[in-house]
Amino acid sequence: MLDNLPILLDAGLILIGIFLLGFFALKVKIPSVVFYILFGISLTGLLDHNQLLHFSSEVAIVLLFFLLGLEFSTKRLGDIAKKIWHAGLLDVVLSFGITMLIAILFGMDLMTAFLIGGITYATSSSITAKLLDDKGRMANTETEFMLGLLIFEDLVAPVAVAVMIALSTGEAFTTGALLILVGKIVGLALVAIVLGKTLFLHFEEFLEKLEEEDIKIALLVGIAISYGGLATYLGLSDVLGAFLAGVMLAEIGKVELIKGIVTPVRDLLLPTFFVYFGTTISLGAGVPMPVLLVVLLIWSIVAKVLVGMIGGKWYGLSPRVSFRAGLSFCARGEFSVVIASIAVGAIKVFSGVYIVLAAFLGMILFNMAPAITTKVYGKPVKKKQGIKVPGS
Repeated sequence: MLDNLPILLDAGLILIGIFLLGFFALKVKIPSVVFYILFGISLTGLLDHNQLLHFSSEVAIVLLFFLLGLEFSTKRLGDIAKKIWHAGLLDVVLSFGITMLIAILFGMDLMTAFLIGGITYATSSSITAKLLDDKGRMANTETEFMLGLLIFEDLVAPVAVAVMIALSTGEAFTTGALLILVGKIVGLALVAIVLGKTLFLHFEEFLEKLEEEDIKIALLVGIAISYGGLATYLGLSDVLGAFLAGVMLAEIGKVELIKGIVTPVRDLLLPTFFVYFGTTISLGAGVPMPVLLVVLLIWSIVAKVLVGMIGGKWYGLSPRVSFRAGLSFCARGEFSVVIASIAVGAIKVFSGVYIVLAAFLGMILFNMAPAITTKVYGKPVKKKQGIKVPGS
């Protein structure tokens, strides 16, 4: 049992395992995330209560979203919000609402259907962001649209989780409780904006004056973790808090200095998130409700592709780019795991199998998205510049 080993030996073996799997992934040209999750699943029951792995995975995901937030100043975030809310609502209807109807048609009660709808709703922000970075697609035309949708989901998902937890405990989730939850989200965002425009206005100059790299790392990682922790204390998502911390510091304009300091720490810890994610999946003995599982897997992909195609058009993207975007955010992940933890019995096993398969299928579709798009729409035609002939 790995839990009986010294904690340092546990950590060392996990890091060596991550290296070996990452090296193998490079050789076979398959996303390393797939192997990290499988590694975690193989350790289920051995490391699912390992506090070091749990903590490092939390810090990793916080830093991932902190760096993501640095890409969005409040002005850019506002511009995206104006353009993304139509697609965001369409995503809720297709990925959450229609899934609930499917579950009800298969004989589920309303609470169970609501739970399954929540599990299938949110795209894995961590997997998608990691794949965008790994595949060099951060600068692609559709990436801003995709990230906007992920942010929208990360705002909706905490509300859904709170409602489900309240319903699962038998407590009445009143309109007042919902308003308080929304108020917390708005308040956390407003505090970040105010701090960004006041306290952190000259933050870059302050960092440049600091000569010791270790205290820079301590400060920046501390800010990200603290704001993520504050969000958790308020009953919200830590990744939402970390993202807002990044938005807060994005106000300084030039964020390359911050990225250069924090990125190596994120790169070291991020694989542990996917390993830990794998340890939370208990596949159990057999797959319950296999027909419903297949139907939901198919629909969850179709729903995201439709959101990409329709929502992307609303966002101003071309049909080709919209289709590629839809194929690229089908993976489910961290929020699905949080919601699945509420389930019990066969539904919990069902949810675990769904999450694993949806994560893998989503990653495969992400990697195949450019090739599939080319097959459907053909190779993009390069526009020829017209040559003006005198007298024409």
